[in-house]
Amino acid sequence: MSQEKKKKCISSILTVGVVGILFLIPPPVGLNLAAWRLFAIFLGTVVGFILQPIELGTIALIALVLCALTGAMKFSQVLSAFSGNTVWLIVSAFLLARAFIITGLGRRIAYMAMRAFGDSSLKLVYSLALSDVIIGPAIPSNSARAGGLIFPIVQSLADAFGSKAGENPRKIGAYLMACVFHLDLVVSALFLTAMVGNPIAVALAKKVLDVDITWISWFVAASVPGIAALIIIPFVLYKLYPPEIKKTPEAKIIANKALIEMGPMGMKEKILLFVFVMLLILWATTTITHLDTTLIAFVGLCVLLIGRVLTWKDVISEKKAWDTLIWVGGVIVMSDYLNKLGFIPWFANILENQMVGVSAMTAVILSFVIYLYSHYFFASMSAHVTAMYAALITLGAAAGAPAFVSAFVVAIAANICGCLTHFGTGPAPVYFGAGYIDQKTWWIIGFGVSLLHIVIWLGLGGVWWKFLGYW
Repeated sequence: MSQEKKKKCISSILTVGVVGILFLIPPPVGLNLAAWRLFAIFLGTVVGFILQPIELGTIALIALVLCALTGAMKFSQVLSAFSGNTVWLIVSAFLLARAFIITGLGRRIAYMAMRAFGDSSLKLVYSLALSDVIIGPAIPSNSARAGGLIFPIVQSLADAFGSKAGENPRKIGAYLMACVFHLDLVVSALFLTAMVGNPIAVALAKKVLDVDITWISWFVAASVPGIAALIIIPFVLYKLYPPEIKKTPEAKIIANKALIEMGPMGMKEKILLFVFVMLLILWATTTITHLDTTLIAFVGLCVLLIGRVLTWKDVISEKKAWDTLIWVGGVIVMSDYLNKLGFIPWFANILENQMVGVSAMTAVILSFVIYLYSHYFFASMSAHVTAMYAALITLGAAAGAPAFVSAFVVAIAANICGCLTHFGTGPAPVYFGAGYIDQKTWWIIGFGVSLLHIVIWLGLGGVWWKFLGYW
């Protein structure tokens, strides 16, 4: 048996073992059998997501079937996993992301920002961050954004300046790789639709704390600390991990050449740009129009299909979207019924008893820090949301913190936690694998950036949220 097969076999045994052991333990006082069994299956699903003995979708499907077979949930309740607004918002966002890649609009925006501002290494990073911010609301995968759209541009820039991974990475390549990777995580935190875990967090916050986080309320709350992070992180790295090349006039030339090769904006790009602006306006005005966020996304998809920017073949071949539908839907419906069957209130009551005498602010800070640094043990930000988000948002609430702050702070941590390691989020292996930064340096930079995040999001962010009246 190969080493990989042994690893998967052990992972399978551990995953099944968690469920089996909990099934053998009688329910604690205050919980009924159905709630306890559902928790056992849910915890086994989380372990499976972390260890990944098989595909996430397969794990989720098995878990849902097991819920129905054991009586933890009715089969009709299981099927409701695929009818929720959240999962369809995520599916539609993946399809929008595909349109950006197919048309080339994402690359065009990046090159236009470079041509306008990229005449120094620091400005070059800011221009790439700006392009990420522009396309961020429409692309819920930081892997697609940072890995698929922006990484090839960063790699080509490093090559153009003669910065090779094995020869002279510090010339400019290492600085570009570090900054662009870390800034993409900030972009993920800026918009509800910029990371697949964000809609999951919003759905869980509604179910656990009964708090509504809209697209615009998320953006407003994240805007000031998020923009500050986009400005501060490249500047700090510029001082502590500086590139040897400070001036980069060639970047503008490279960008201009690429734009000339791309030619003028085609009709499909223009339609996509119109749809993108329309979606941003409609998402930002849902409190006025009362249109559902997912319905708005579907309207955009219909326009793209009518305009032939996307074809039905594109829709059905977007495997990531349909895979996500299965496993995210499974997670959300199990979390929902954990709440309805009384497990979440039972667990929240235990936490509330433990938080006696702890101030609300301390509890919020603890929830942020615990979530952030527990990501050292995760290789997926989405799996981390599944495992810990619902529990940790009750920490602040139990100590008396406002529900919005309790939920939002942990949701932000769920985005920026990927900064710590070279395996903690999809783009990390891509940027680390380029070979410009060794593992020790990557981890040191990641820990340093995590400290900046604590200061920015809890410090400046806390002041901003106080100004907004959330405290």
